[in-house]
Amino acid sequence: MIAQPNRLRRNALASVTVASLVATGAAGFGLTQPSTPAYAQSLSKNPIETPDHPPGSFASVVDKVKPGVVAVKVKLDDSATSDDDDGPGQGQGQQVPPQLREFFKRFGQGGPGQGQGQGFGAPKRQGQRGAMGSGFIISADGYVVTNNHVVDKAKSVQVTLDDNRTLDAKVIGKDPKTDLALLKITEGGTFPYVSLSKSAPRVGDWVVAIGNPFGLGGTVTAGIVSARGRDIGAGPYDDFLQIDAPINKGNSGGPTFNVGGEVVGVNTAIASPSGGSVGLAFAIPAETVQAVVDQLRADGKVARGYLGVQVQPVTKDIADGLGLDKAKGALVDHAEAGTPAAKAGLKSGDVIETVNGTPINDARELSRKIAGIKPGAKVELTYLRGGKSDTATVELGVLPNDTRVANNDRGSSANGQPRLGLSLAPASEVGAGSEGVAVMEVDPDGPAAAKGIEQGDIILDVAGSSVSQPSEVAERIRSAETSGRKAVLMRVKSQKGVTRFVAVALNKAG
Repeated sequence: MIAQPNRLRRNALASVTVASLVATGAAGFGLTQPSTPAYAQSLSKNPIETPDHPPGSFASVVDKVKPGVVAVKVKLDDSATSDDDDGPGQGQGQQVPPQLREFFKRFGQGGPGQGQGQGFGAPKRQGQRGAMGSGFIISADGYVVTNNHVVDKAKSVQVTLDDNRTLDAKVIGKDPKTDLALLKITEGGTFPYVSLSKSAPRVGDWVVAIGNPFGLGGTVTAGIVSARGRDIGAGPYDDFLQIDAPINKGNSGGPTFNVGGEVVGVNTAIASPSGGSVGLAFAIPAETVQAVVDQLRADGKVARGYLGVQVQPVTKDIADGLGLDKAKGALVDHAEAGTPAAKAGLKSGDVIETVNGTPINDARELSRKIAGIKPGAKVELTYLRGGKSDTATVELGVLPNDTRVANNDRGSSANGQPRLGLSLAPASEVGAGSEGVAVMEVDPDGPAAAKGIEQGDIILDVAGSSVSQPSEVAERIRSAETSGRKAVLMRVKSQKGVTRFVAVALNKAG
């Protein structure tokens, strides 16, 4: 998360939900047709060779792709509302998680004096409820990609082409979780279009962004890919490209190109203390865009694979507690009853290492990987249980609309001691349920408190074995210490019924 005073801001005159990622190798549209006139052929054919040094000019790539970039103008539905800091017609502030509201502020439509981030070309608030953004055409018959937050709550949509024609468009489908939307120009004909890159850019590669900042269509900026795989806390599938090409309000939904003329990302958010560009922009990767757009074009919505597990990252402490050499993989907190994971035999404490042979580094990567596979597909998981590797074949279900991806990283470092600093009692004897050991008191200076264990929590198992008596907790801790473990792993259930793993270091005497 970016510390104050910086704020992650939406770079459009529209609503906001920064979301992000489904990763699949979905096939492209096969857009170029033999009968298509020359001017409507794919604008990224015959790509320019990627230089390993600064190009003398970006003019060649800009000439090639600029006709495929459009400005998007939206009239908002009367139901569109605003958050505390924006005026009417700004979008749905309630979509922003409360803990991120200070960081995710939408770019609004206000004129001078209406807040940060205003500039030339910004529509006036009075007399209209509208929004502006950017987009790009991906097929000769007029399909257009933009951000969901640009067209969310749209009453009508128009796109302005590079030749200044303004045409009506309809929304084919939207995906709030990745903040992507697919439009279709309603007028017939053939249109110049661009192609999505089939390979990810490298950090340090040159990129060119084209869009409609402040209503100034056809604006070109350049920079490099600053980082990949950014998680900005926007959504369950965050996997943004970070670029330093100047991006401002109105650029939302616009493309970022490599120097071969292929779209490598869709510009979505910026980090800024003022609302203007400071060289920290975030784009949805082309791989994500292709997968989502394919589904939106076919079905008007996105269906995601569902495994049915709550997972958390494998921290160093947890890895030590499990006897693992590396802190990698996704630790299963809980496999929901009746879900694909439970049917395949996955259990709490398993560490998922690969999906279809692809290594899984952490819990978030597992979530993105599974969500990027279509429901009904069978996947092979490799996992560790009790120090031994095993495999399971799982037929994925459909991710429910209200399912939230769990990513509970609670494994912060602590002053590890075998002494936990807890007063315990059998849960069955204190009316706290039929299983586990209840936490009656917590020493605020003890290692358990440092790990977030609270009065009323239930310790379900220690070092992989279930416990029902305080003596069993102590015995498991001594056994882990004797065997040379650096930490002991406990599974703990809170008073709200949420289970998690807690690793307490054993490298110091109590």
